Amino acid sequence: MKQKTISRSAKCAGVGIHTGAKAGLSFKPAAIGTGIRFVRTDIKGKPSIPAVIDNVNSINRGTVLGNGEVKVHTVEHVLAAISGLGIDNLLIELDGVEVPAADGSSSIFVKLLDQAGIVEQDAPRKVAVLTEPFSYEENGIQFLLLPNKTLKISFHIEYPNPIVGCQFDSLEINADTFREYIAGARTFAFFEDVEQLKKEGLIKGGSLDNAVVIDGDKILNSEPLRSPKELVRHKILDLLGDLYLLGVPLRAHIISSKSGHPSNINLVRKLREQLNKSNSAIKLIPGGAPAEKSGIQVESTGSMTMGINQILERMPHRYPFLMVDRILEFEPGKRVVGIKNVTINEHFFQGHFPGHPIMPGVLIVEAMGQAGGLLMMKSVPEPENKVVYFMSLDKIKFRRPVFPGDQLRMVLEMLKFRHRICKMKGCGYVGDDLVAEAEMTAMVVDRDTIPDNEGR
Repeated sequence: MKQKTISRSAKCAGVGIHTGAKAGLSFKPAAIGTGIRFVRTDIKGKPSIPAVIDNVNSINRGTVLGNGEVKVHTVEHVLAAISGLGIDNLLIELDGVEVPAADGSSSIFVKLLDQAGIVEQDAPRKVAVLTEPFSYEENGIQFLLLPNKTLKISFHIEYPNPIVGCQFDSLEINADTFREYIAGARTFAFFEDVEQLKKEGLIKGGSLDNAVVIDGDKILNSEPLRSPKELVRHKILDLLGDLYLLGVPLRAHIISSKSGHPSNINLVRKLREQLNKSNSAIKLIPGGAPAEKSGIQVESTGSMTMGINQILERMPHRYPFLMVDRILEFEPGKRVVGIKNVTINEHFFQGHFPGHPIMPGVLIVEAMGQAGGLLMMKSVPEPENKVVYFMSLDKIKFRRPVFPGDQLRMVLEMLKFRHRICKMKGCGYVGDDLVAEAEMTAMVVDRDTIPDNEGR
């Protein structure tokens, strides 16, 4: 894998979303080993600021880089485009203080870089490779990083708003997926926060042309959401941009819950600290070659599926209480996606709202729990001698009913697993619609320690 730059210059101009200042931006090719550098052409001497974590100056509603008195505001969207397209060396010339907001996404930057032509350079690309699990938590925001063959991001957001609610997406990050799913996702804000942001001196250039504005149960923009997952995908976009301040591309599966710029930047600082250590969970590998195995052995990250016969071999449940028909994706220690085909022949429809059949909410949660149990059982030795007991359920929400004929898709992400106790985040979907969500804590116990009921 070789380093990349662009073959010719490309430029655009616009207004910064926070400062309201106009600026022209030009992408220019850079030599091997240059990295990503912002150059302020409007200042005498044209000072440059390398896009690295040590130069982060502020993280209030955006990422600001600084070198002394010289600053560049809101760099995350352009850095996300550079990261997503796999560019290593680039000069970004600015004749103003802030990167143009464009439409609030990375689309314009992707278009410009593609027009400029992305080319390989005659030098290997250095890649930071995670070799063992790494976690970070602050103020209820959680990151879990797991070794993976590529960069993958799984992101969960939750807001007390009917437009946003609970959203989740999980994507392997490469140039194709970035262009198709992430680049066009716009930044968003809530109408009730606008006045406070203005008092803080922010969003001076904000408008419905460069942000999605949500007011209660409606969007104020004339353009609707570009996809049902646009809002969570913008969070992935922001995280990608902030992650590139590590200074090298990262190869890991990042599972993020509710993070924003401050926590993203703190995560990158922690990763940079690890990278600077000789004996750490993250290694710098020339050309992205496989890293040597660490002391912690990590199971293969490839996805696999399970049919009903394999599920029956692993699950203690049987009809009418088996709630998982198929496993579509399975990554041990990380994530499972299962389905439950809901038919009118289900036994519970006989007495649950007769004449208006809907699936009981408690059974939706049970179905998610069973899928999560499969995920847990694959993470312990001798699973045939174990069973899963759920200890607590938290933050349960039901978003819409599940009817006969629906296919319930359960997505479970493992958040923590220590000493046989696991915490998972579960979301249930019908199509692209979120129908239910919950946080689950469960314990794996040995079958031979389970008491029977004799003498009771």
